[in-house]
Amino acid sequence: MKAEKVYLVGFMAAGKTTIAKALAKRLGWRAIDIDEAVEEREHLPVAEIFAKHGEPYFRMAERGALADQLGVRHAVVATGGGTFVDPQNRAMINADGLSIWLDIPLDRALARVPSDGRRPLAADRDSFERLYHARRAAYQHAHIRVDAGRQGSDALVEQLMDLLAH
Repeated sequence: MKAEKVYLVGFMAAGKTTIAKALAKRLGWRAIDIDEAVEEREHLPVAEIFAKHGEPYFRMAERGALADQLGVRHAVVATGGGTFVDPQNRAMINADGLSIWLDIPLDRALARVPSDGRRPLAADRDSFERLYHARRAAYQHAHIRVDAGRQGSDALVEQLMDLLAH
């Protein structure tokens, strides 16, 4: 599947940033992280944006950071866990490039996410589990779904390279 741009979507801790960097390196493309782009725009870490301004403000900043990437080619974009849930963001992503859902099981997400406050939506484990199940319906709108919970990042990058080569 030929593409000039790839968006990695999926739940927090799915490995989107790690895979984006590794895949971009293999392709000779840029790696872009939407959360990092929001932090640059706002001059604050994501957790502080949530604490000071709330989630709706963060989502607005996230949409702006995503819009800034439209038209950029030869890039692998790691989205935030909630980016693809927003219908407007999802439409932009699916129109601009190839969306790939890195699907991980809930137990893997729970094991990977620290409960130290760096991930504001992961502080309460019950809410985390509800959020996981609620977001899966949105992720199913990605062009491709890849099981990202059963293999290491190197094998996953190889799988994505194979997908992109065909």
